[in-house]
Amino acid sequence: MNDWLDAIKWDDNGLIPAIAQDYQTGRILMMAWMNREALALTASEQRAIYWSRSRGKLWRKGEESGHVQKLHELRLDCDADVIVLMVEQLGGIACHTGRESCFYRVFENGAWKTVDAVLKDPHTIYSPEHRHD
Repeated sequence: MNDWLDAIKWDDNGLIPAIAQDYQTGRILMMAWMNREALALTASEQRAIYWSRSRGKLWRKGEESGHVQKLHELRLDCDADVIVLMVEQLGGIACHTGRESCFYRVFENGAWKTVDAVLKDPHTIYSPEHRHD
């Protein structure tokens, strides 16, 4: 029944990188990690569920912020070692900084330049124990 999970080349820690991409615009929103359970739950619940390496537990995207990622499609790359999730980002914010995407800096003239505005103050999104600052 879970043969599709056996096709994946998990790393030495039992993880696979997972890239969340907006299903309409194609914009890359974020990258996180999944273990076997997170990927199985993502498929069954039709929402992004990751493995938090820092917390050592499953992380249902949006459980604190409300910024849930509704799954539209799962893709596996040619080497079977990277997952892409085509998602609908509820609330339009994927990053803990309050931006649409975690990839909001562009390399220009030898430095990283912030090019995307904060859409919502992260202090109003998270309780103090869940902020990343």
